[in-house]
Amino acid sequence: MRNVLFATAALTLIAAPAIAQSVSNPQWNGSLGYTHLDGDDGSLGAVTGRIGAKFTPYLGVEGEASIGVKDEDITIAGVDGKLEHDYDAALYGVASVPVSDNVELFGRLGYGTTSIKADVAGATASTDGESINYGAGANWYLDGKNGLRADWTRRDFQDDGGEIDTYGLSYVRRF
Repeated sequence: MRNVLFATAALTLIAAPAIAQSVSNPQWNGSLGYTHLDGDDGSLGAVTGRIGAKFTPYLGVEGEASIGVKDEDITIAGVDGKLEHDYDAALYGVASVPVSDNVELFGRLGYGTTSIKADVAGATASTDGESINYGAGANWYLDGKNGLRADWTRRDFQDDGGEIDTYGLSYVRRF
């Protein structure tokens, strides 16, 4: 038993500098792409940018922000209107699993805010929703730095605000 404890302590001392170096020297990445938002009230589209840091090959964080670019025509009580995605922003913890040198799968969990506006017969209403977000996806790197990202994320809005599923396709770059 004592030998197991000494071996564990020795491995911890050997691994500690490598872990500290990876945390102080993360691998950065960024992406830019299109996100389709699919909710009960309509389908919207947005341009989404992300910046992320991986502290180990398996754990990291990422932030994202989107601006709406595709609106939905709606009809309420026979009156035509428009549903618009203003913006959203979120922060995630990300867990990755490298499948090969060029492919990695990931899951993410985070918190975000979304702003959607409806304009019907000249009357405008805007709503902001806070959400718990979770999803999964994959990165496929064409070379060591450039690749494609596909992901799905569910936004579970607080206070019975419903859910929105998002589907994204992006260009991703490692720095």
